[in-house]
Amino acid sequence: MPLPTNISRLISTRKLYRHHHFNFLSFTTTNTDLEKPSPPPIQVQLTESSGRGVFATRTIKPGELIHTAKPLLTHPSPSPSPSLTHQNHNKICYFCLRKLKLGQKLAISHSPTVSFCSDECANRSKGFYEVEKRVDWSEYNDYCRQRGFKYPLLVKRMACMVISEETSSDSLDIFQPASLLPEMISEMEEEFGLLKSTLRGAIKDEQMTFLTKDWYAGILARIRINAFRVEVVGGSYEDLLLSAAASVEAEAAVGNAVYMLPSFYNHDCDPNVHILWIENADARLVAIHEIEAGEELRICYIDTSIAHGTRQQLLLQGFGFKCNCARCISGD
Repeated sequence: MPLPTNISRLISTRKLYRHHHFNFLSFTTTNTDLEKPSPPPIQVQLTESSGRGVFATRTIKPGELIHTAKPLLTHPSPSPSPSLTHQNHNKICYFCLRKLKLGQKLAISHSPTVSFCSDECANRSKGFYEVEKRVDWSEYNDYCRQRGFKYPLLVKRMACMVISEETSSDSLDIFQPASLLPEMISEMEEEFGLLKSTLRGAIKDEQMTFLTKDWYAGILARIRINAFRVEVVGGSYEDLLLSAAASVEAEAAVGNAVYMLPSFYNHDCDPNVHILWIENADARLVAIHEIEAGEELRICYIDTSIAHGTRQQLLLQGFGFKCNCARCISGD
């Protein structure tokens, strides 16, 4: 379950990667096109107090692109009204969350409310989208829209991916789950019932044996603390530099996504890594300042500009921990 709107808007929700190492600010590569790309200069290790973390294997320069990450799961953001939802989905690729340009030639989706930016995205969506097209989602989508819920939409897509055999029902088990409060559990039960009743009739019972209350709760708990709000900057160099210095406004969010490697990054209110989305949901993780070999790489899960007390409240309510980073210890 999402947090109340006033809280969730402040939280920049977190979390197979490709790798091409180059100086991000000057856009000069360190590899020729004929050379094999270098692996990312990082490794995942257990930390003393925060579970898994990501650590540098060598010195990483300021502005260096550390690695990129393709999402495991995406869904466009819900809009305030049904008509805007249709407009929103038509302006954003239903798969990669790329903003669509006026007059852009689009791949055929056979739906007035869904658009794909390319044949590649349409083809990669075939599994879950063929399932989605067989179901009337109006009640489920309205439920999420009216409450400002985004995570149940990701669960919906995950369920369709499992039904289409595009992925397994336990594919997100590697992620740490959030703790669900009692009031969240009651909402979760309502969402689960609505999802199951929405699918029933269009989908065979034998295809939904995985869809139990425990499965729904487990997927939702993992998505809650491992989903990133995707905030696409655009394509200009000036926008890129601006985004590297500060988070994009919440209104720029085009959807939410779950990634593998970025989910292992721990939080710090004075992070040394920034996550960027330039054109679509492919994430780019960039060093803010020099990072020494053996140093842990950290991102900020929320807006770094807000006050200490508010940060502590957001992190405790949204992610279930009290932040003890150097900045918070100092009271800044």
